[in-house]
Amino acid sequence: MSAVSGAGGAGGAGAAGMLPVADRAAVRSYAISVARGHPRMLGAVVGLASLATIAGLFGPRLLGVIVQDVQQGTTVRHIDVLAALLVLAICVQSVFNRYSYLAGKNFGETVLAELRESFVGSVLDLPLSRVEEAGSGDLINRASRDVAALRQAAQQGIPAVLGAGCSALLTLGALVLVSPPLAAVTLITMPPLVLMVRWYLRYARDGYLATNATYSTLIENLTATVEGAAAVEALRLAPARIALSDADIARSWRAERYTLGLRLRLYPVTEVCQLAPAGLMLAFGGYGYTRGWVSIAQVTAATLYVQQLATPVSTLLDWLDTIQTGAASLARLVGVAHIPADRIATGIIPDEADRRLEAAGVGFAYRAGRDVLRDVDLTVVPGEHLAMVGPSGAGKSTLGRLLAGISAPGRGSVAVGGASLIELPLGDLRGEVALVTQEHHVFGGTLRENATLGRPDAEDTEILAALTAVDAQEWVTALPDGLSTRVGSGALELSAPQAQQLALARLVLADPRILVLDEATSLLDPRAARHLERSLSAVMAGRTVISIAHRLHTAHDADRVAVIEDGRITERGSHPELIAADGAYARLWASWHG
Repeated sequence: MSAVSGAGGAGGAGAAGMLPVADRAAVRSYAISVARGHPRMLGAVVGLASLATIAGLFGPRLLGVIVQDVQQGTTVRHIDVLAALLVLAICVQSVFNRYSYLAGKNFGETVLAELRESFVGSVLDLPLSRVEEAGSGDLINRASRDVAALRQAAQQGIPAVLGAGCSALLTLGALVLVSPPLAAVTLITMPPLVLMVRWYLRYARDGYLATNATYSTLIENLTATVEGAAAVEALRLAPARIALSDADIARSWRAERYTLGLRLRLYPVTEVCQLAPAGLMLAFGGYGYTRGWVSIAQVTAATLYVQQLATPVSTLLDWLDTIQTGAASLARLVGVAHIPADRIATGIIPDEADRRLEAAGVGFAYRAGRDVLRDVDLTVVPGEHLAMVGPSGAGKSTLGRLLAGISAPGRGSVAVGGASLIELPLGDLRGEVALVTQEHHVFGGTLRENATLGRPDAEDTEILAALTAVDAQEWVTALPDGLSTRVGSGALELSAPQAQQLALARLVLADPRILVLDEATSLLDPRAARHLERSLSAVMAGRTVISIAHRLHTAHDADRVAVIEDGRITERGSHPELIAADGAYARLWASWHG
């Protein structure tokens, strides 16, 4: 039986374009580490479940004694005493069951909370290039559907399985103590049950991983359709997008049908294996009683123990599917933490006396064999304003990302003060260089919280000064609650220009030594952008600034201009020098001026 065709990969590396999935060994190691991290809580779950089971074992034994004593003749007082003990055992079992349930919920909630925190930490540590490669659909699916699946397994499944496992072992032990021959009858159905469960486990993990992968693809494509709704409508792409969604849903349906087929084979066999022992016990026990091998008390107790054993076995089988779903989700969540970092802090400190930003022999490719940058050499001295210009697709933004330390070069090196950017700790890197692009996000929260993301300890006077520096004072002062105004999703929606000004204010507050501005004023109209850039010039004074722009007035104001064509720097010099050279920059300038 093979995994679902077209449902997505389930291996350790993950499907193409998706984040990786942890293998069985990694998941097992994580589960063991969780258990070792909470020995008392785990011990409480197992201990209370065991005590509840032990209390419950007295009932069948007492009933067996009552049946035998009644048969042989006894007093009412004796039966009343045994009945009272039976009621006491039931009450004690109920108390232990209650606290076992609470301990299990506590353990499950704690494990789930730690996993969520670990997952969020892993997501925040992900290399941005890896996230962009995988797309948002897979990450969203893991943060939503996989966490939800694991929630049920952690909150209810794990405590239920631990309790049921203890109950099954103790009940089987009690059955052996009552009568080893009768206990052997119970084991007749064990081989087919074990073989069926092993068969199910062999295919279930890959089936559920494949199902989750199809949902990641479905979410990715639906998200793209919603975000690009205007383009879909303008280009009449609705039929094609609907067809794509139908194909994604069909793959998800096939994946779900595959796992459903596994369950349809599993449950009938396990149901028979649960019901058969009781009948066999009555038949064999009755025969043994007539031959004098066992007493009526033993037959009664053993039959009740078999019935009692069916409950934890049924619980284990009922939760088997949920645990498998949770295990598949756990493999996807743990897999995120196994993505290698794109930078390794070596302890090298930039030279304070020489803060030059240097790119030496830099090459970069998003796909093997398709270089975006080739043999780029560039040096930017402290306090210099460098403008990078060139046609669309020339590699300007890619070079900007490398100069900001967002991505590591495929060849060559990018260093500041002699220290490679990818060898600096992330905190130190952000103190050295920061990147602002034309894409900005406003987080749900107050304007103050959004502005101080890069510097949480900033005072209100500093925040207002930063917002004033980016020409945002007019609309900020008009807000009903000033810096305490809630913005973002579900609150005040900032316009694209306002969000861009907010992003620039964050940069002013963060106060890095080097600024990389990638079309950072593109969402403003030309007049407002020009005014903002002049306002920012005072803030940027003394800092190293690298501007990537299509509006060539930025290049006109820069100390030096680098022209990038086809992944290479073809010209460099000041604006007057490049105009006099009558090369590529001069042609761009002439074209821009009409």
